This record gives sequence, structure tokens and C-alpha cells, in this order.
Amino acid sequence: MAATETAHIHLDDAGRAWIDDTNVKVIEVVLDKIAYGWEAEKIHDEHPHLSLAQVHAALSYYYDHKAEMDREIEAQLRRVEETSARAGTPAFLTRLRASGKLP
Repeated sequence: MAATETAHIHLDDAGRAWIDDTNVKVIEVVLDKIAYGWEAEKIHDEHPHLSLAQVHAALSYYYDHKAEMDREIEAQLRRVEETSARAGTPAFLTRLRASGKLP
């Protein structure tokens, strides 16, 4: 896909999309939409440091690069699952379950 310029969005040296003048990645806004089903106004309400224009720009960028970003989301999910599997159950959870404080 040809590069498209989106207001309020810039790419870092690794090609990750960030919202201008923030420390928020576009993918973070996208995950709020996907995970919670939030619309732009709700995302803005939950993250008032982002302007509504920035939220819309992030979502616009996502829809312009959906296949690529969906692949990155899937890759991140796999990495989290692999890390969790390697880590096993934390000792404090084992102790809480053994003491009957957790199911």
C-alpha cells in the first residue's frame, strides 16, 4: 500500500505509528476499540489527554492499515501467550489457592 499521510500521526524509526505530541501508540487506541467496543467519543472520555481529533486520526490510520496492524496485534497476542506459558503460575497465586482464598 502506498504511504498515506494522516494528520496527528507519525511513524517512529521502527515504523510504529504514534499519536503526535503524546506517548500513545495508535495500536493502543485500536485495542480499546477492539477489546471494549468503544467508539471514538468513549475512547476520548477514557483518555482525556487525547483530543477527539487525535482519536479519530488513530482510528483512521488503523482502517487505512488494517491488515498490517491486525497482523501486529495477533503477533503481540502470541508473544503474551508464549510468555505467560513459560512463566507458569506465580507462587503467590498457588499459595492463595492452597489457603482457600482463591478458587
